[in-house]
Amino acid sequence: MGHLNNRRILLAVCGGIAAYKSAELVRKLQDSGAEVRVIMTRGAQEFITPLTLQALSGHTVHHSLLDEEAERGMGHIELARWADLMLVAPATADCIARLAAGRADDLLTTVALATAAPMLLAPAMNQQMWKDLATQDNLATLATRGIHFAGPDSGEQACGDIGPGRMLDPMAIVEHAASLFESGALAGQRVVITAGPTREPLDPVRYISNHSSGKMGYALARAAIDAGASVQLVSGPVAIPVPERADCRSVTTAQEMLDVCMELVEHCDIFIGCAAVADYRPLIESEQKIKKSSEEMSLKLTRNPDVLATVAGHAAKPFSVGFAAETENLREHALGKLERKGLSMIVANDVSDSSIGFNSENNAALLLWRDANGNGELDVEQCSKDVLAGIVIAQIAKLRQV
Repeated sequence: MGHLNNRRILLAVCGGIAAYKSAELVRKLQDSGAEVRVIMTRGAQEFITPLTLQALSGHTVHHSLLDEEAERGMGHIELARWADLMLVAPATADCIARLAAGRADDLLTTVALATAAPMLLAPAMNQQMWKDLATQDNLATLATRGIHFAGPDSGEQACGDIGPGRMLDPMAIVEHAASLFESGALAGQRVVITAGPTREPLDPVRYISNHSSGKMGYALARAAIDAGASVQLVSGPVAIPVPERADCRSVTTAQEMLDVCMELVEHCDIFIGCAAVADYRPLIESEQKIKKSSEEMSLKLTRNPDVLATVAGHAAKPFSVGFAAETENLREHALGKLERKGLSMIVANDVSDSSIGFNSENNAALLLWRDANGNGELDVEQCSKDVLAGIVIAQIAKLRQV
Protein backbone atom coordinates (compact mmCIF):
# COMPACT_ATOMS: atom_id res chain seq x y z
CA MET A 1 0.00 0.00 0.00
CA GLY A 2 1.32 3.41 -0.91
CA HIS A 3 0.96 6.57 1.14
CA LEU A 4 -0.38 10.09 0.72
CA ASN A 5 1.78 11.71 3.37
CA ASN A 6 3.23 14.96 1.94
CA ARG A 7 1.44 14.35 -1.37
CA ARG A 8 -0.18 17.25 -3.21
CA ILE A 9 -3.65 16.32 -4.39
CA LEU A 10 -5.54 18.56 -6.81
CA LEU A 11 -9.21 17.65 -6.35
CA ALA A 12 -11.50 18.59 -9.25
CA VAL A 13 -15.20 18.55 -8.39
CA CYS A 14 -17.79 18.26 -11.17
CA GLY A 15 -21.51 19.06 -11.18
CA GLY A 16 -23.34 16.01 -9.89
CA ILE A 17 -25.32 15.12 -6.80
CA ALA A 18 -22.26 13.22 -5.49
CA ALA A 19 -20.45 16.57 -5.20
CA TYR A 20 -21.67 16.73 -1.61
CA LYS A 21 -19.24 13.89 -0.84
CA SER A 22 -16.30 16.05 -1.88
CA ALA A 23 -16.30 17.78 1.53
CA GLU A 24 -15.71 14.45 3.28
CA LEU A 25 -13.18 13.49 0.60
CA VAL A 26 -11.11 16.60 1.32
CA ARG A 27 -11.05 15.68 5.02
CA LYS A 28 -10.11 12.05 4.37
CA LEU A 29 -7.27 13.09 2.06
CA GLN A 30 -5.95 15.49 4.68
CA ASP A 31 -6.27 12.85 7.40
CA SER A 32 -4.01 10.68 5.22
CA GLY A 33 -1.35 13.42 5.22
CA ALA A 34 -2.08 15.01 1.84
CA GLU A 35 -2.25 18.71 1.03
CA VAL A 36 -5.41 19.40 -0.96
CA ARG A 37 -6.36 22.17 -3.36
CA VAL A 38 -9.69 22.27 -5.13
CA ILE A 39 -11.01 23.08 -8.60
CA MET A 40 -14.78 23.35 -9.05
CA THR A 41 -16.75 23.46 -12.28
CA ARG A 42 -19.68 25.84 -12.63
CA GLY A 43 -22.07 22.92 -12.19
CA ALA A 44 -20.35 21.77 -9.01
CA GLN A 45 -21.03 25.15 -7.42
CA GLU A 46 -24.76 24.47 -7.76
CA PHE A 47 -24.42 21.48 -5.41
CA ILE A 48 -21.81 22.67 -2.87
CA THR A 49 -20.33 26.10 -2.25
CA PRO A 50 -16.69 27.02 -2.89
CA LEU A 51 -16.60 28.52 0.60
CA THR A 52 -17.21 25.11 2.15
CA LEU A 53 -14.31 23.50 0.33
CA GLN A 54 -12.11 26.52 0.93
CA ALA A 55 -12.73 26.27 4.67
CA LEU A 56 -11.97 22.54 4.68
CA SER A 57 -8.90 22.64 2.43
CA GLY A 58 -7.45 25.86 3.81
CA HIS A 59 -6.83 27.15 0.30
CA THR A 60 -8.69 29.33 -2.17
CA VAL A 61 -10.97 27.27 -4.42
CA HIS A 62 -10.25 27.71 -8.12
CA HIS A 63 -13.18 27.76 -10.52
CA SER A 64 -12.51 30.15 -13.41
CA LEU A 65 -10.08 29.70 -16.28
CA LEU A 66 -10.11 33.43 -16.96
CA ASP A 67 -9.52 34.58 -13.39
CA GLU A 68 -7.56 37.78 -13.99
CA GLU A 69 -5.86 37.76 -10.59
CA ALA A 70 -4.79 34.11 -10.76
CA GLU A 71 -3.70 34.26 -14.36
CA ARG A 72 -1.22 37.07 -13.73
CA GLY A 73 1.02 34.25 -12.58
CA MET A 74 -0.30 31.70 -15.12
CA GLY A 75 -2.48 30.24 -12.38
CA HIS A 76 -3.71 27.18 -14.25
CA ILE A 77 -0.16 26.22 -15.21
CA GLU A 78 0.99 26.63 -11.61
CA LEU A 79 -1.84 24.37 -10.44
CA ALA A 80 -0.85 21.79 -13.04
CA ARG A 81 2.78 21.87 -11.91
CA TRP A 82 1.86 21.83 -8.22
CA ALA A 83 -0.07 18.56 -8.27
CA ASP A 84 1.34 15.12 -7.52
CA LEU A 85 -2.07 13.69 -8.44
CA MET A 86 -5.14 15.15 -10.13
CA LEU A 87 -8.26 13.53 -8.70
CA VAL A 88 -11.63 14.17 -10.37
CA ALA A 89 -14.46 13.26 -7.99
CA PRO A 90 -17.22 13.14 -8.90
CA ALA A 91 -16.30 12.64 -12.55
CA THR A 92 -19.54 13.11 -14.48
CA ALA A 93 -20.34 11.66 -17.89
CA ASP A 94 -19.93 15.13 -19.39
CA CYS A 95 -16.51 15.63 -17.79
CA ILE A 96 -15.35 12.19 -18.94
CA ALA A 97 -16.49 12.96 -22.50
CA ARG A 98 -14.70 16.32 -22.53
CA LEU A 99 -11.49 14.82 -21.16
CA ALA A 100 -11.61 12.08 -23.79
CA ALA A 101 -12.05 14.73 -26.50
CA GLY A 102 -9.07 16.71 -25.22
CA ARG A 103 -11.12 19.83 -24.59
CA ALA A 104 -9.53 22.82 -22.84
CA ASP A 105 -12.41 25.26 -22.47
CA ASP A 106 -12.63 25.46 -18.69
CA LEU A 107 -10.19 25.35 -15.79
CA LEU A 108 -10.57 21.62 -15.09
CA THR A 109 -9.94 20.41 -18.64
CA THR A 110 -7.14 22.93 -19.20
CA VAL A 111 -5.29 21.84 -16.06
CA ALA A 112 -5.86 18.19 -17.04
CA LEU A 113 -4.04 18.80 -20.32
CA ALA A 114 -1.31 20.87 -18.71
CA THR A 115 -0.38 18.55 -15.83
CA ALA A 116 2.19 15.77 -15.96
CA ALA A 117 0.76 14.28 -12.76
CA PRO A 118 -1.18 11.02 -12.88
CA MET A 119 -4.97 11.38 -13.01
CA LEU A 120 -7.58 9.42 -11.09
CA LEU A 121 -11.29 9.65 -11.95
CA ALA A 122 -14.10 8.63 -9.59
CA PRO A 123 -17.11 8.33 -11.94
CA ALA A 124 -20.60 9.27 -10.73
CA MET A 125 -23.68 9.23 -12.98
CA ASN A 126 -26.99 7.56 -13.69
CA GLN A 127 -26.68 3.82 -14.30
CA GLN A 128 -27.92 4.10 -17.90
CA MET A 129 -25.48 6.92 -18.64
CA TRP A 130 -22.69 4.70 -17.29
CA LYS A 131 -23.77 1.81 -19.54
CA ASP A 132 -24.16 3.96 -22.65
CA LEU A 133 -21.73 3.01 -25.44
CA ALA A 134 -20.51 6.60 -25.78
CA THR A 135 -19.50 6.68 -22.11
CA GLN A 136 -17.85 3.28 -22.35
CA ASP A 137 -15.94 4.36 -25.45
CA ASN A 138 -14.77 7.50 -23.65
CA LEU A 139 -13.63 5.44 -20.67
CA ALA A 140 -11.71 3.10 -22.95
CA THR A 141 -10.04 6.07 -24.65
CA LEU A 142 -8.93 7.53 -21.33
CA ALA A 143 -7.71 4.15 -20.11
CA THR A 144 -5.40 3.86 -23.14
CA ARG A 145 -3.90 7.23 -22.11
CA GLY A 146 -3.02 5.91 -18.65
CA ILE A 147 -5.92 7.47 -16.74
CA HIS A 148 -6.85 5.59 -13.56
CA PHE A 149 -10.38 4.91 -12.30
CA ALA A 150 -11.84 4.39 -8.83
CA GLY A 151 -15.29 2.85 -9.15
CA PRO A 152 -18.08 3.36 -9.75
CA ASP A 153 -20.03 1.53 -7.09
CA SER A 154 -23.39 -0.13 -7.66
CA GLY A 155 -26.61 0.41 -5.76
CA GLU A 156 -29.57 2.73 -5.37
CA GLN A 157 -29.09 6.12 -6.98
CA ALA A 158 -30.49 9.57 -6.23
CA CYS A 159 -32.85 9.29 -9.20
CA GLY A 160 -34.28 6.03 -7.85
CA ASP A 161 -32.54 3.74 -10.33
CA ILE A 162 -30.49 0.80 -9.15
CA GLY A 163 -27.23 -0.16 -10.85
CA PRO A 164 -23.63 0.92 -11.45
CA GLY A 165 -22.75 4.60 -11.36
CA ARG A 166 -22.61 5.63 -7.69
CA MET A 167 -19.44 7.41 -6.65
CA LEU A 168 -17.29 5.29 -4.36
CA ASP A 169 -17.14 6.01 -0.66
CA PRO A 170 -14.55 8.78 -0.02
CA MET A 171 -12.28 6.48 2.00
CA ALA A 172 -12.22 3.95 -0.84
CA ILE A 173 -11.19 6.74 -3.22
CA VAL A 174 -8.41 7.76 -0.83
CA GLU A 175 -7.16 4.16 -0.82
CA HIS A 176 -7.15 4.10 -4.63
CA ALA A 177 -5.20 7.37 -4.66
CA ALA A 178 -2.65 6.05 -2.16
CA SER A 179 -2.14 2.90 -4.25
CA LEU A 180 -0.79 5.03 -7.10
CA PHE A 181 2.26 6.00 -5.03
CA GLU A 182 5.08 3.87 -3.71
CA SER A 183 5.14 3.31 0.03
CA GLY A 184 7.86 5.30 1.78
CA ALA A 185 10.22 3.78 4.31
CA LEU A 186 9.06 6.36 6.88
CA ALA A 187 5.47 6.71 5.70
CA GLY A 188 3.37 8.38 8.37
CA GLN A 189 6.30 8.96 10.75
CA ARG A 190 6.66 12.35 12.43
CA VAL A 191 10.26 13.53 12.29
CA VAL A 192 11.84 16.54 13.98
CA ILE A 193 15.22 17.63 12.59
CA THR A 194 17.47 20.37 13.96
CA ALA A 195 19.84 22.06 11.52
CA GLY A 196 22.32 24.88 11.16
CA PRO A 197 24.24 26.79 13.85
CA THR A 198 23.03 28.66 16.89
CA ARG A 199 24.10 32.21 17.66
CA GLU A 200 24.75 33.29 21.25
CA PRO A 201 24.71 37.11 21.58
CA LEU A 202 27.51 39.05 23.24
CA ASP A 203 25.84 42.39 22.66
CA PRO A 204 23.35 43.84 20.14
CA VAL A 205 25.81 43.45 17.23
CA ARG A 206 28.07 40.47 18.06
CA TYR A 207 27.55 36.80 18.76
CA ILE A 208 29.36 33.47 19.23
CA SER A 209 28.62 30.90 16.56
CA ASN A 210 30.25 28.28 14.32
CA HIS A 211 30.72 27.40 10.66
CA SER A 212 27.67 25.15 10.19
CA SER A 213 25.86 25.87 6.92
CA GLY A 214 22.78 23.75 7.64
CA LYS A 215 23.26 21.80 4.40
CA MET A 216 23.35 18.38 6.07
CA GLY A 217 20.25 19.00 8.17
CA TYR A 218 18.31 20.32 5.21
CA ALA A 219 19.39 17.32 3.11
CA LEU A 220 18.07 15.06 5.87
CA ALA A 221 14.76 16.92 5.82
CA ARG A 222 14.43 16.34 2.06
CA ALA A 223 15.33 12.66 2.42
CA ALA A 224 12.83 12.14 5.23
CA ILE A 225 10.09 13.85 3.22
CA ASP A 226 10.90 11.65 0.21
CA ALA A 227 10.56 8.64 2.54
CA GLY A 228 7.03 9.71 3.45
CA ALA A 229 7.61 11.38 6.80
CA SER A 230 6.04 14.57 8.09
CA VAL A 231 9.02 16.81 8.86
CA GLN A 232 9.35 19.62 11.39
CA LEU A 233 12.63 21.43 10.73
CA VAL A 234 14.03 23.49 13.61
CA SER A 235 16.66 25.66 11.99
CA GLY A 236 19.27 28.08 13.19
CA PRO A 237 20.27 31.00 10.91
CA VAL A 238 21.21 29.67 7.45
CA ALA A 239 21.27 31.00 3.89
CA ILE A 240 19.57 28.11 2.09
CA PRO A 241 15.91 27.65 1.12
CA VAL A 242 13.58 25.57 3.26
CA PRO A 243 12.84 22.20 1.62
CA GLU A 244 9.40 21.96 0.06
CA ARG A 245 6.80 20.35 2.34
CA ALA A 246 8.89 20.84 5.48
CA ASP A 247 7.39 22.86 8.31
CA CYS A 248 10.26 25.09 9.42
CA ARG A 249 10.63 26.84 12.79
CA SER A 250 13.44 29.39 12.77
CA VAL A 251 15.44 29.93 15.96
CA THR A 252 18.63 31.74 16.92
CA THR A 253 19.96 30.59 20.29
CA ALA A 254 20.41 27.16 21.87
CA GLN A 255 17.71 27.93 24.42
CA GLU A 256 15.26 28.88 21.68
CA MET A 257 16.07 25.64 19.85
CA LEU A 258 15.48 23.62 23.00
CA ASP A 259 12.18 25.38 23.71
CA VAL A 260 10.83 24.61 20.23
CA CYS A 261 12.06 21.00 20.32
CA MET A 262 10.35 20.42 23.66
CA GLU A 263 7.11 21.73 22.15
CA LEU A 264 7.40 19.18 19.35
CA VAL A 265 8.75 16.13 21.17
CA GLU A 266 5.35 14.99 22.48
CA HIS A 267 4.21 14.36 18.90
CA CYS A 268 7.52 13.15 17.50
CA ASP A 269 8.43 9.60 16.44
CA ILE A 270 12.01 10.32 15.33
CA PHE A 271 14.33 13.13 16.45
CA ILE A 272 17.49 13.92 14.46
CA GLY A 273 19.82 16.43 16.13
CA CYS A 274 21.94 17.67 13.25
CA ALA A 275 22.30 21.28 14.41
CA ALA A 276 25.69 22.56 15.56
CA VAL A 277 24.46 23.88 18.90
CA ALA A 278 26.87 26.18 20.72
CA ASP A 279 28.11 24.46 23.90
CA TYR A 280 28.54 27.78 25.72
CA ARG A 281 27.03 31.25 25.72
CA PRO A 282 28.20 34.51 27.29
CA LEU A 283 27.30 34.62 30.98
CA ILE A 284 26.22 38.24 30.54
CA GLU A 285 24.75 39.73 27.38
CA SER A 286 25.55 43.41 27.18
CA GLU A 287 22.57 45.65 26.44
CA GLN A 288 24.85 48.07 24.57
CA LYS A 289 27.60 47.50 22.05
CA ILE A 290 30.85 46.61 23.83
CA LYS A 291 33.41 49.33 23.02
CA LYS A 292 37.03 48.66 22.20
CA SER A 293 38.89 49.89 25.25
CA SER A 294 42.03 47.79 25.77
CA GLU A 295 44.38 45.35 24.04
CA GLU A 296 42.79 42.37 25.74
CA MET A 297 39.27 41.39 26.70
CA SER A 298 38.09 38.59 28.97
CA LEU A 299 34.85 36.80 28.24
CA LYS A 300 33.09 34.60 30.78
CA LEU A 301 30.97 31.79 29.36
CA THR A 302 28.36 29.45 30.81
CA ARG A 303 27.08 26.10 29.59
CA ASN A 304 24.15 25.98 27.18
CA PRO A 305 21.40 23.39 27.61
CA ASP A 306 22.07 20.11 25.78
CA VAL A 307 19.23 19.96 23.24
CA LEU A 308 19.93 16.43 22.01
CA ALA A 309 20.38 14.85 25.45
CA THR A 310 17.28 16.59 26.81
CA VAL A 311 15.08 15.34 23.96
CA ALA A 312 16.59 11.82 24.07
CA GLY A 313 15.92 11.67 27.81
CA HIS A 314 12.32 12.90 27.57
CA ALA A 315 9.53 10.63 28.80
CA ALA A 316 8.10 10.50 25.26
CA LYS A 317 11.49 9.01 24.17
CA PRO A 318 11.52 9.41 20.38
CA PHE A 319 14.01 7.39 18.34
CA SER A 320 16.91 9.80 18.79
CA VAL A 321 19.76 10.32 16.32
CA GLY A 322 22.70 12.62 16.96
CA PHE A 323 25.62 13.98 14.96
CA ALA A 324 29.20 14.12 16.20
CA ALA A 325 31.46 16.61 14.43
CA GLU A 326 34.95 15.60 15.56
CA THR A 327 38.54 16.54 14.72
CA GLU A 328 40.20 13.47 16.27
CA ASN A 329 39.44 9.97 17.64
CA LEU A 330 36.24 9.89 15.60
CA ARG A 331 34.90 6.47 16.58
CA GLU A 332 35.87 6.73 20.25
CA HIS A 333 34.27 10.13 20.76
CA ALA A 334 31.15 9.18 18.81
CA LEU A 335 30.60 6.00 20.83
CA GLY A 336 30.99 7.99 24.04
CA LYS A 337 28.38 10.47 22.88
CA LEU A 338 26.03 7.66 21.82
CA GLU A 339 26.15 6.12 25.30
CA ARG A 340 26.32 9.31 27.32
CA LYS A 341 23.30 10.94 25.70
CA GLY A 342 21.20 7.77 25.46
CA LEU A 343 20.89 7.88 21.67
CA SER A 344 19.58 5.21 19.33
CA MET A 345 22.08 6.14 16.59
CA ILE A 346 24.86 8.62 15.89
CA VAL A 347 26.42 9.94 12.69
CA ALA A 348 30.06 10.91 13.16
CA ASN A 349 32.12 12.92 10.71
CA ASP A 350 35.63 14.38 10.67
CA VAL A 351 35.29 18.15 10.28
CA SER A 352 39.05 18.62 10.23
CA ASP A 353 38.98 17.44 6.59
CA SER A 354 38.12 20.58 4.59
CA SER A 355 36.72 18.51 1.70
CA ILE A 356 33.93 17.14 3.91
CA GLY A 357 33.72 19.63 6.76
CA PHE A 358 31.51 22.64 7.33
CA ASN A 359 30.11 24.37 4.23
CA SER A 360 31.24 21.54 1.93
CA GLU A 361 28.82 19.97 -0.55
CA ASN A 362 30.16 16.51 0.36
CA ASN A 363 30.47 14.47 3.49
CA ALA A 364 31.67 11.11 4.80
CA ALA A 365 30.48 9.51 7.99
CA LEU A 366 30.60 6.64 10.42
CA LEU A 367 27.12 5.51 11.49
CA LEU A 368 26.96 3.83 14.90
CA TRP A 369 23.84 2.44 16.60
CA ARG A 370 22.45 0.29 19.35
CA ASP A 371 19.63 -2.23 18.84
CA ALA A 372 18.36 -5.51 20.25
CA ASN A 373 21.26 -7.31 18.59
CA GLY A 374 23.88 -5.06 20.18
CA ASN A 375 26.00 -2.39 18.54
CA GLY A 376 26.26 -1.92 14.78
CA GLU A 377 28.13 0.38 12.45
CA LEU A 378 28.29 1.47 8.82
CA ASP A 379 31.18 3.38 7.27
CA VAL A 380 30.03 5.70 4.47
CA GLU A 381 32.73 6.93 2.12
CA GLN A 382 32.77 10.48 0.75
CA CYS A 383 29.61 11.34 -1.16
CA SER A 384 27.22 14.25 -1.56
CA LYS A 385 25.29 15.31 1.51
CA ASP A 386 22.06 14.38 -0.26
CA VAL A 387 23.33 10.84 -0.82
CA LEU A 388 24.51 10.56 2.77
CA ALA A 389 21.16 11.86 4.00
CA GLY A 390 19.41 9.11 2.04
CA ILE A 391 21.68 6.49 3.61
CA VAL A 392 21.05 7.85 7.12
CA ILE A 393 17.27 7.89 6.63
CA ALA A 394 17.34 4.35 5.18
CA GLN A 395 19.31 3.09 8.20
CA ILE A 396 16.89 4.80 10.61
CA ALA A 397 13.95 3.16 8.80
CA LYS A 398 15.69 -0.24 8.99
CA LEU A 399 16.34 0.09 12.72
CA ARG A 400 12.76 1.24 13.33
CA GLN A 401 11.45 -1.97 11.75
CA VAL A 402 13.58 -4.30 13.88
